[in-house]
Amino acid sequence: MLSFVLIIDKRKELSTKYKKSLEDEQTTVINARNLKDAIEIVSKNEPDLIIVSDSIDEDLATFCEKIRSLTYNTRPTIIGLSKSADINDRIRVLGSGADDFLSEPVNIEEFKMRIRAHLRRDIESNSDSVTLLPNKKFVIKALKRLINNDNKSASLLISVENLENYKSVYSDIAGGKLLQTFVAITRSALDKNDFLGQLDETNFLILTNPYSAEKMAAFLTFAFDTVAPKFYSEQDAKRGYTLLKGDREAGMRANFVSILIGGIIDNYEMISSVDNLLSKLYTIKKIAKVPSGSNYAIDRVKLTGENSVVVPTVNRSVYIKEPDEALSLLLKTTLELQGYELINNLNLESSEQPGIIILDSEDDLSGLSFCRDLKSRLNFVNTKIIVTSTVHDKSAILDAGADLYLPKPYEISDLIMWIEYFQKGE
Repeated sequence: MLSFVLIIDKRKELSTKYKKSLEDEQTTVINARNLKDAIEIVSKNEPDLIIVSDSIDEDLATFCEKIRSLTYNTRPTIIGLSKSADINDRIRVLGSGADDFLSEPVNIEEFKMRIRAHLRRDIESNSDSVTLLPNKKFVIKALKRLINNDNKSASLLISVENLENYKSVYSDIAGGKLLQTFVAITRSALDKNDFLGQLDETNFLILTNPYSAEKMAAFLTFAFDTVAPKFYSEQDAKRGYTLLKGDREAGMRANFVSILIGGIIDNYEMISSVDNLLSKLYTIKKIAKVPSGSNYAIDRVKLTGENSVVVPTVNRSVYIKEPDEALSLLLKTTLELQGYELINNLNLESSEQPGIIILDSEDDLSGLSFCRDLKSRLNFVNTKIIVTSTVHDKSAILDAGADLYLPKPYEISDLIMWIEYFQKGE
């Protein structure tokens, strides 16, 4: 998945042999039999390496010049493949833009090692010096291939938050070590076919299969928050934050480093470009923002299947009564991205009620009377009520019938955890 190779060769049997020798979990290889198909593949996928045989219906040197004239995000490596061993043919092809020239018949092991050497050099020259991950150019190409080939995939944009604050206190070297640890944690969660690249110092991208994406996001947020305090002094780790230094920021409190993840699962129909996809990922990532700690938000396709598998019915509808409009909007947007159905108006007499109600108690606890009313109704017997409150009177709230008391301010990730807990019927 990391490298993309295009072989342009009219000979079916020999080009298939070359393709099989190069293809593995990290390298995608496509054969093109004619120039029209080749140009289309080049335009859509921006191959990292192109092998051109002189079996094509055009002069090899001329075709190399045409490939070089196309606009690329990154320059591809071009290798000429010819039955000719004439030194003048080699010079002409190399002078026309090819990076290497192989005379046939070629030893298949030598062929494979030469191609791998070119791909390795290409990756190394386009990798970040600290994390050793493929840089933005590689990420852009990977996303372009995802959009153009309509692959069933998930994309996760991961941002390391508060890194600049950390570096200002603990140094750039410590910041680099922290990033390397983050990359090591991330690599441990990847499958051999997954892609991990870096857009800039603090933003990373994963391409994976849609079935693993959400579990991966949950693991990464948990694992990073577990490890992050170890990068702080004992004093900072104990109090849970650090104090910035400098004339302007002296004594200012800064949260620990954390990660935010915005993801899209198999939902690329309305996305027309790489810029459009990245913009959507950044927007979803912002929705995952919490006061402190790591969190994630996922945008997924809603799937339906008639008369297929019978599963227990789960009521995934949620009603929110929150006077803070900004918080209410954030809760609704986040839960919708998690696949929940939001109910705008509560009909107290209806037999069909939401599975979860999130209710603010109000500063004077007047909201508890509404909670008591709901719990007294038979049609709300299967509804779980989560009461949030700035008034920390746990006994009064639970006595009113609340299934859970969540003091404000709370982390949205904690709220979602409890909602999922109730959804499982635990």
